[in-house]
Amino acid sequence: MKLITNNIYYVGVNDRNKALFEGLWPLPYGVSYNSYLVVDDKTCLIDTVEVDFFTQFIENIQQVLGSRPVDYLVVNHMEPDHSGSIALLKKYYPDVKIIGNKKTFGMMKGFYGIEEGDIEVKDGDTLNLGSHTLKFVMTPMVHWPETMVTLDTADNVLFSGDAFGCFGALNGGIIDSEINCDDCWPEMTRYYSNIVGKYGTPVQNALKKLAGVTLDFVCPTHGPVWHEHIQKVVGIYDRLSRYEAEEGLVICYGTMYGNTERMAERIARAASKAGIKNIVMHNVSKTHHSYIIRDVFRYKGLIVGAPTYNTGLYHEMNVLLDELANRDIKNRYFGWFGSYGWASKAVEKIRQWNDEHLHYDVVGDPVEMKQAMTPEVECQCEALGKAMAEKLKQCC
Repeated sequence: MKLITNNIYYVGVNDRNKALFEGLWPLPYGVSYNSYLVVDDKTCLIDTVEVDFFTQFIENIQQVLGSRPVDYLVVNHMEPDHSGSIALLKKYYPDVKIIGNKKTFGMMKGFYGIEEGDIEVKDGDTLNLGSHTLKFVMTPMVHWPETMVTLDTADNVLFSGDAFGCFGALNGGIIDSEINCDDCWPEMTRYYSNIVGKYGTPVQNALKKLAGVTLDFVCPTHGPVWHEHIQKVVGIYDRLSRYEAEEGLVICYGTMYGNTERMAERIARAASKAGIKNIVMHNVSKTHHSYIIRDVFRYKGLIVGAPTYNTGLYHEMNVLLDELANRDIKNRYFGWFGSYGWASKAVEKIRQWNDEHLHYDVVGDPVEMKQAMTPEVECQCEALGKAMAEKLKQCC
């Protein structure tokens, strides 16, 4: 356990064993499941942890409370990595009152069969614990429909659920002032873009509700407790949820025998020669797509290319474009290229993806290569890279 401030304790756990978060997203640095305990005239637990870690979790709680009961449990978010320990917690503290909103309890019945001991709250409702008063703020679709955040008005502490979280286990330190946060920023962007990224408008709505609120600590359900870097963290969420981007170019390509990759190299060199320094290249069959999606959120320009495969679009590129469309990323500049051996389909398929789903601003002329690089194709690739660079220089 860790004292954060004025009888507010961290009682969360670390997971360094899971390879994929939600079975999808790589966890090279692990992940934390954060839970918090407010000790006052009444005791209140804020969120629980994934059920596999319950033994450690209950030990953390008892280390703080001793023989005292947990009087209240606030459920900010019902996703099982945060709600999974509720049923077991009730076995230890059968009289605990569970606080959530109407949608919370519908999910709680479905997940865990729990239908009693609940206190339903609405936007702006409060709960007095003694010297601490908790205020509940509804933040639907950040990133589930039942999500809410809880504000300790006495100490200016925001228990933010999945908002402001990031991947990465907590290696000793809990509060940002205790740790080197350099690894947090790319992992926060990757967390946001893959987990929350589709819901930019709800995130903006939540930020507006919290605008003007003094915050001394922000306590998310993943990653560090924010204290020194609150302004930066909120700024990252604000920028990403408005789909703002830096000057830079993401080039994603699929390749079977290296010919399409040669096109990508020519495009990148031309963009660099034209003055773009932030260029990242990803082979869609090698780089996990969560890192590509992170970079598309970060940079304004996107050029994709792939070969035709079985008279369609190369599979991994098709998957990536579907993932990008699902996140509804807005306001990007887009170019594309493709290759084929005997059936010309890739370039047309990418065009269809943009026309029907992505709706990005097209820059330059698409480039199509038959079989292998020629001087003409090389010039066309260079023209595409240069056109994108000039567009980026104009806008960013």
